[in-house]
Formats: sequence, C-alpha cells, structure tokens
Amino acid sequence: MSWELFLLIAGGGFLAAFVDSVVGGGGLVSVPVLLTAGLPPHVALGTNKLAGTVGSFTSMLTFIRSGKVELRVALRLLPLTVVGAAGGTLLLQQVPSDWLRPLVVAMLILITLYTIFKKSWGSDGAQRAAFTRRAVVILAVAAFVLGGYDGFFGPGTGSFLIFVFLLAGYDFVRSAGNAKVLNFGSNIASLITFALLGSVDWRIGLTMSVFMVLGALTGSRLAIRQGAKYVRPLFIAVSSLLILRQAWELLFR
Repeated sequence: MSWELFLLIAGGGFLAAFVDSVVGGGGLVSVPVLLTAGLPPHVALGTNKLAGTVGSFTSMLTFIRSGKVELRVALRLLPLTVVGAAGGTLLLQQVPSDWLRPLVVAMLILITLYTIFKKSWGSDGAQRAAFTRRAVVILAVAAFVLGGYDGFFGPGTGSFLIFVFLLAGYDFVRSAGNAKVLNFGSNIASLITFALLGSVDWRIGLTMSVFMVLGALTGSRLAIRQGAKYVRPLFIAVSSLLILRQAWELLFR
C-alpha cells in the first residue's frame, strides 16, 4: 500500500465516521474513497460495510456509555433489523437497486423539510411518547424495512432511522443513539453476507476501520456534549447532501 493510498483511506475513513457516528451518511465519503482506491463497485460496498461496522460499533458503545440509548427498546428492535439487512443484501445480488433512487430522493426531501420547519422538534429534553401498541408496531415495521433497505441500497438509512425515533418522541441525541444500535445491527448482518460472497477487501477495510474508530469517537462525543444544537443542523446538512447526491446520480448516470 502506497503512502498516498494510505493517507486517502485514513483521511476518508476518519471524516466518514465523524459524520456517520451521529446522523449517518458516511458512505458519501467512504464509498468514493474506496472506488478511488481501485476497488470494483461490489467490493467497495462490501469493504465499506466492514469499516462502517467497526465505526458504528464504536459510536454505539459511546452513546450507550453516556446513557443516551433506550436499550430496552433498541435491543428488542435489533433482531428485526438484522434479519431485514441480511435479506436485503441477498436480494441485492439478484436485483438492481437503482429503481429505488427516485423514492429515496422524495422521502429525504420530505423529512428534511419537516425538520427545517418544525424548529422545536427533537429539542433537548423532549418528552418521550407513550408506547401504544400502534407505536410499537410502527417501530417494529420500520426497523425491519429499514434494515432491509440498508442491505439492499443504503443511502439515507441513518436519517430515516433518526426520523422514526423522532416521531416516537425522542430528542435528537437519543434518536441518534437508538439509531446507531439498529444501524450496527444492519451493518454486521450485511457485512457477514458480503464476506460470505467474497466481496470484502480485508486489508483496505481493516486499515480504514482504525481511522473510523477515531472519527466515530470524536463525532459521537461531540454530539453528546453539544446536544440538539449540533445534531439538528448536521442532520439537515447530511440529508441535503444525500438528496443532491442521489438526484445527481438519478439525472446524470
């Protein structure tokens, strides 16, 4: 591995995990870095899952240790996300996923606009909603569907998960913490599937993972310390970038 490639992977991994540790969207940075490193697209996606799994695990532990995760809820939803992600990754090997892009762009636009105009939503100390049977069903279905989506396509998964927990009545930081538990579950299930299919470059993936740990620690600690005043604008910024990226690929690819 040349020094140029090492620095590209190290810098890209740190930046991707810094953003991804809070609101997701790290693939906006890490996947292009891995493609630039010369990996074929399917190997770049699998290698990104390896590095992303390590980063999301680090971020999840940081949020749990800070007490910003509703473990009782997140752990019950986790198996649904894992099963969905494994199924989505297997489906990806059979069916092209690009037909999802227009729907993803539309959904990201809606949640971004909703967050911008509902200014008090998800503020620190927001009251958590009572978990009615209907709310539990919605969270369970969302966990399974978004796990499958992450394995099948992926862009915006972190934003969608945070949005679901915001709807359930959590503030931005707890929503991010809960989302990281489910995101880790979908990442590990998808990674195992990619690995069994031989679509992971372990040398590059493990190198990137080291710097993703550093980025995830830095980003998640900053989010916990700063609260909604930091997470909310980051959520809006990353969602907006995802919209632009997906719209560009939809129109010009």
